[in-house]
Amino acid sequence: MADNTVTQITGSGIPLRGNDIDTDRIVPARFLKCVTFDGIGEHAFADDIKGLAAKGETHPFADARFANAAVLVANQNFGCGSSREHAPQSLQRWGIRAIIAESYSEIFYGNCVSLAIPCFTADHETCAKLQDAIENNPEGKLTLDIAAASATGPCGTVSLQIQSGAQGQLLDGSWNARAGLLENLADAKAVAKKLPYVSNYA
Repeated sequence: MADNTVTQITGSGIPLRGNDIDTDRIVPARFLKCVTFDGIGEHAFADDIKGLAAKGETHPFADARFANAAVLVANQNFGCGSSREHAPQSLQRWGIRAIIAESYSEIFYGNCVSLAIPCFTADHETCAKLQDAIENNPEGKLTLDIAAASATGPCGTVSLQIQSGAQGQLLDGSWNARAGLLENLADAKAVAKKLPYVSNYA
């Protein structure tokens, strides 16, 4: 079976300032009609991008300086609102591979872990420091170490926090529930055959 462990993420960053950025803003509801998640990345922050463009401003997700970013740095209560899993799917398919924020919605956090997107937390000063560093050096690389819970880049090395459960799942590969099922498929089928309400489908 493929190695599903996640130990380190390296890539340039993208700063997204502001608190309480909810899942409706991450991907607007009208884009949730898709049968699969293919192409959903291109709709990330679609309404915010349009709204800022109308005022002659540029949203980070429409800013060419951050077009290849892999590490998103946000603020408080990121991913709040509805529990739609489309939000982290949209971010991942846009290119985001890890997030650093002051805090998260619990459901959003769990949805990210199930996609192997590490979600680190840091205090306001640390997030602001990282956001400033990214804006000053958009091409600078950040390396996030899962085990050490740290970020190393143009601004040096900063300490982060990550939930121990999520950290363990990323490091041992158990975040991938589907892989776990496939690895134990024979046992699962054996159990299914003993269940009268699924035995005909096992």
